[in-house]
Amino acid sequence: MELTLHMQAYLEKHRFKYLALYHALREAIQDGRLPGGTRLPSTRDLAQQYGLSRGAVGQSYDMLMAEGYVHAEIGRGTYVTQAGYSPPPAEKIKDTPVQLSSWGKRLSVLPGGPSDPAVRAEISFINQPMEMTRFPYEEWRSALSYAGGRGGSNLEHRAPPEGDRQLREAIASHLRVTRGIMARPEDIVLFSGSMQAIVLLFQLLLNEGETAVVENPGFHGIHRAVKACGGTIIPAAVDRQGIQPQDWNSGILFVTPSRQYPTGAVLSLQRRRELLDWAQRHDAVIIEDDYDSEFRFGGRPIEPLKALDTRERVIYIGSFSQTMFGGLRLGYAVLPGGLVKAAVRAKALYDPMSPGVLEQRALARFMSKGGYMRHMRRLTRVYGSRHQRFMLLMKEKAGDIFELMPGDAGLHVYADWRKSCEEYKAFCKAANQRGVDFRDARMYRLDEGPPAACFGFAHLAEERIEEGVARLAAAWQDVQNLS
Repeated sequence: MELTLHMQAYLEKHRFKYLALYHALREAIQDGRLPGGTRLPSTRDLAQQYGLSRGAVGQSYDMLMAEGYVHAEIGRGTYVTQAGYSPPPAEKIKDTPVQLSSWGKRLSVLPGGPSDPAVRAEISFINQPMEMTRFPYEEWRSALSYAGGRGGSNLEHRAPPEGDRQLREAIASHLRVTRGIMARPEDIVLFSGSMQAIVLLFQLLLNEGETAVVENPGFHGIHRAVKACGGTIIPAAVDRQGIQPQDWNSGILFVTPSRQYPTGAVLSLQRRRELLDWAQRHDAVIIEDDYDSEFRFGGRPIEPLKALDTRERVIYIGSFSQTMFGGLRLGYAVLPGGLVKAAVRAKALYDPMSPGVLEQRALARFMSKGGYMRHMRRLTRVYGSRHQRFMLLMKEKAGDIFELMPGDAGLHVYADWRKSCEEYKAFCKAANQRGVDFRDARMYRLDEGPPAACFGFAHLAEERIEEGVARLAAAWQDVQNLS
């Protein structure tokens, strides 16, 4: 065990080296660098590390033992006692003043994104990670083994900032078939999740004081990204056909057309064309996020804006966070040709070499061999059945209090509250008392807005969905009984 101590300062203060070592060890124990239970090096090893005699180290250990900082266990060694570290009172800890940049100052005062409470309800309609029993682990493990190479020969390989070429080729092929997007691997840049891509793109495209159009309601992470860059948000209203196009005076629009987040509305073809015309007139860029629309349970596939774009105005954002597993942080952007070089250089500032290359190459293998699409078909069948069951039960048992947004895709359902604000508050409390919770959709709004809820269903077995909806209906009955 190599042990780094602040020896030099004590060597300058004390004539004898054993005293310097004693004080350096005591300091390390007191400030927590050597926590209780840590085994100290043998006297031989520590003497060799610091050029001391074993006798000097032994003297230091004896002094620490006499004061209760360490104890010896016969045949095992010398250990720091559990009571060795006493943290200083919080009021005595002072922050060192640091002059932040304007970006740092904006970021430090931004409130954190609204978060759901820890899931304590017996039945939670707040989205949860995919059940790993549904994941084809053996097939994924085989892909990982292949990516590593014979005897791990590929583990030393690296990828450029834009990501592994094989995965970008696999994504381009996947998008051509499933989205009608004629992307080249050279147009695709990989990121550690879609949010990293979005923030970096705002940094590249948005100057301080400029405006960005975002959907209202919309994902709160986008709001924070715009504000952190010093931009001003122009809220764009959303109805049952998605975002309502206007002649905004802005150079950036963030939109979720295939399945508006969070309402689930699908943007009509006419409105898609209006957005593309707006971008051309204003020399603007559209950032299109295709969040969770891969799960489609019926109806015809929806063409992304990127597939309709003939003027290089649209950036398409995709992610594997919903389709694979939470620990695989992989997102990507399909960029207009004129933006690729700048995006790669910006990405290189954060990741000079793309991280997670083994997982990238495994995913490329998984996709190219058809495993990804088989996995998606299995999940879509399961989630589609749960979606159908949830919609039917909610209309039967809670249709008088919630108006469900129609849709045939995604992993949650948006619902407008039909009663008063006061009754909504009472209902939320009653539902909690019944052991069921859901997401308050007003967290996605830039204004107060009417009460609404988001119900995640994909992680719940059908019998749990049935029980959860029954509890929601019972909670509303509780509210009526109290009035």
